[in-house]
Amino acid sequence: MSEQGVTVGHLLLAEYQTVKDEQKTRIGFRDNLLYVTLAVVAAVIAAAAQAKEPAMLLALPPVCVVLGWTYLVNDEKISAIGLYVRDELGPRLAQAAASGTDFSTFGWESFHRRDARRRSRKAIQCVVDLVAFCAVPLAALVVFWVSGDGGGLMLGLSLVEALAVCGLGVQVVLYTRPAGPALTPA
Repeated sequence: MSEQGVTVGHLLLAEYQTVKDEQKTRIGFRDNLLYVTLAVVAAVIAAAAQAKEPAMLLALPPVCVVLGWTYLVNDEKISAIGLYVRDELGPRLAQAAASGTDFSTFGWESFHRRDARRRSRKAIQCVVDLVAFCAVPLAALVVFWVSGDGGGLMLGLSLVEALAVCGLGVQVVLYTRPAGPALTPA
């Protein structure tokens, strides 16, 4: 190939840059979803308290489920990109380099995962996610139920919302997995 031609190595590096850019964008978006959730929760609680209308709290569960699911999907894609770089792209680039030595590409992708406190941070993050996206809307539902201000339709709606929040909670726990190969359904 000529000096100006595109090599496999160049293509792999371009792919690496592209997926890392996507990962960086998703990280920023994911992290901002927690702040958005906190702002929405504060606004709804303040409005419900000011209006003395507990039924307004029924807005929290669907908002928290949508924001929580979006957070979870982005978090999974961030992890999937890291796994792809570590297990697919890195080895292909090392092979293309054909250095004849034990050459490892993108060492940071594996190195940072070996931190002794990683498991505890992941567990704490799982608790934070459960509180932000599940415990808060469930608490809002309890306040609504205790107030006794709902008719049959509102009570039915609140029960559906409770099921949706619990479903999200199950998914948050399921997506919290230790380092290792991706768990992809067949």
